[in-house]
Amino acid sequence: MSASNRPSPVITQFAARAGDHNDRAMQASGMIAAELAARLGSTPVVIGSPEPALCTDWEEELAAARPALRAMAEHFDELLRDSAFPVTALSRCAVALATLPVVARYRPDAVVVWFDAHADLNTPQSSTTGYLGGLAFSGPLGMWDSGLGQGLKPENAILCGARDIDPAEQSLIDDGVITLVGPGPDLAKRLRAAIAGRPVYVHLDCDVLEPGIVPTDYLVPGGLTLSDLRSAALAIGESDLVGVEIGEFEAGEDANGLPVHPGPLLDALQPLLHTAVRLDTLDHAVP
Repeated sequence: MSASNRPSPVITQFAARAGDHNDRAMQASGMIAAELAARLGSTPVVIGSPEPALCTDWEEELAAARPALRAMAEHFDELLRDSAFPVTALSRCAVALATLPVVARYRPDAVVVWFDAHADLNTPQSSTTGYLGGLAFSGPLGMWDSGLGQGLKPENAILCGARDIDPAEQSLIDDGVITLVGPGPDLAKRLRAAIAGRPVYVHLDCDVLEPGIVPTDYLVPGGLTLSDLRSAALAIGESDLVGVEIGEFEAGEDANGLPVHPGPLLDALQPLLHTAVRLDTLDHAVP
């Protein structure tokens, strides 16, 4: 599909809790949505509303989040049924339990590029922490029943930047079930080869970045730089882009005590957004 024929983007903010350890990602999803709105000239659709974080096991977290997650799934169903282009500000990765099954249903030809320091391929049986976010990618892949659907094929799942991987998850990679494009040299080249010209839906967990670049719940050394992310975005921008979701950005302060702004993160995604949605105003340079 040529850029001139792409549908206009629909910005969505998921504002509710979904396996949160704190309330900072619920705050930050509004910050990202507001910045996207300013750049795109579009008003975000808000799904759910913030509630106090529970910080408990996956089953209780999922039960509490289910009404908002179902609303999100219904919203995505409407978007993709109308061939819209979703640009989504998530709170936590667990919201992908609602979005990815819908993407898989409407675009079974698309690969999901999952940018994350973690694989999020645990199941309730294999998880050692009981954290809902650690089950976020495995649910849409049909490895357990979240009650929110599945349908994503393993051959259409690409992990990018993952480096904190549990043994059961590593087995899936070693056995060739799931593709891993790890951090390191030639990231964009390796990612381009893994995509192999297929349509792409992007999920970005901000902890894929080197700790300290943006505030996140988890700090895992050896991550991507903003330049790495920009190079990956350039590679993905060569494909037919289905949609983008951004999560795990937390409200916080920088080294000078000023509120952290998502602008540099979105600048790094500029090639991807520009290619996908004709976002001609995004001309900021990434250091």
